[in-house]
Amino acid sequence: MTASVFGTVRDSLRLLATRRFGTFWFSSLLSSVGTWAQQVAEPWLLLTLGASSLMIGLDSFAANAPVWLLMLVGGALADRADRRRVIALFQSIQMLCPIAIVVLLVTGTIKPWMIIVLSVVVGVTDALSMPSFQSIVPSLVARDQIGRGLALNSTQFNLSRILGPSVAGVLIASVGTVACFVVSAVSYIPFIGVALWILPRRQVQDPPPAARQGGNPFLGIGTILRDRNLRGVLATVLSTGVLCSPLVTFSPVLVREAFHGGASHFSTAVAAFGVGGLVGAACLLGIPASIDRGKLSSSFALVYGAIVVLTALCPWFWGLLPLLVLAGAAMTVSNTAANTLLQATVAPHLLGKTVSLFMLAMRGGISVGALVTGITLGFFGARHAFLINGLLALTVHGTLARTWLRAPTAA
Repeated sequence: MTASVFGTVRDSLRLLATRRFGTFWFSSLLSSVGTWAQQVAEPWLLLTLGASSLMIGLDSFAANAPVWLLMLVGGALADRADRRRVIALFQSIQMLCPIAIVVLLVTGTIKPWMIIVLSVVVGVTDALSMPSFQSIVPSLVARDQIGRGLALNSTQFNLSRILGPSVAGVLIASVGTVACFVVSAVSYIPFIGVALWILPRRQVQDPPPAARQGGNPFLGIGTILRDRNLRGVLATVLSTGVLCSPLVTFSPVLVREAFHGGASHFSTAVAAFGVGGLVGAACLLGIPASIDRGKLSSSFALVYGAIVVLTALCPWFWGLLPLLVLAGAAMTVSNTAANTLLQATVAPHLLGKTVSLFMLAMRGGISVGALVTGITLGFFGARHAFLINGLLALTVHGTLARTWLRAPTAA
């Protein structure tokens, strides 16, 4: 059994030696490090500017809410346009946002509402480009390697969740928050270059005649949602985003309010979450493809809800860190298993739309969770708000597991 696991991991890591996937992986890592440096600096900057927990929640909502309106459009673009150019265009626009924050900080004209407006721009560009980004992996690896490719992609994302906050903690303490936004802006450059010159050109898949009728770019979404198995896994991702993701969004409020910590404590907490995510992604590399990804997703969503409850009850900061490690692992396994099930199940001509539904559930859930939890934080405080979220997550995830997992696996 151990030899089989090591063999699976070894085969997975071989993907990094391939020119296209390896280059994509490393450029994505650099980009994600810059993004996480900014995501650590931004809420802390808002707190230093006197913003409330509701304002921090509104900033997260602004960055994620556009998916409700535009993610399906992004999915249609991923299926119909050259994904390289879609990514390069919208990532170039997004790069202007940290540049604008740097200018505002240097000139001393920065205001909380300006940060939120720029977060809307980030949210719009993300919604339009993320389906293209997320559907790149199946075009770089063989179909039976999709799960491993997605797990490796999750590994780089969670490695950046460790490196980015660590870089941010050092920069905030030595130079200031402005340096984090400079790093974020620079980190876009190699990824945009890779999107244009390394990733494969768009190869249009001919959809069935029924999918071409009327030229409707959203035709096929109903086919995906009618599958009870796929519908259930999307509901699990959505509920995780709404009820569990606020643990990350409001970690600066939790650190400052409940544990009286500073920027270094906050960056350490985010890095702990990243360590857990990296562990979860590494574990996925060793899990055989025969293991039901639906059950994995549902089981670890339940674990994530339990961890949110324990976090609300934790009295010490150093006790918070191992809980965040477990939370990062649970979130990564649950969401990556769900994404693998979705991408490995649908027909190629529906891949972009399927990824857009996954991102809609995940990012849309985060936006709703940020707004609602921001309000409950103002009324009840961080600990009670997280306790409510965790108990609701256990209830919802338990109910979903008892219903949709009984459905037969989609063919």
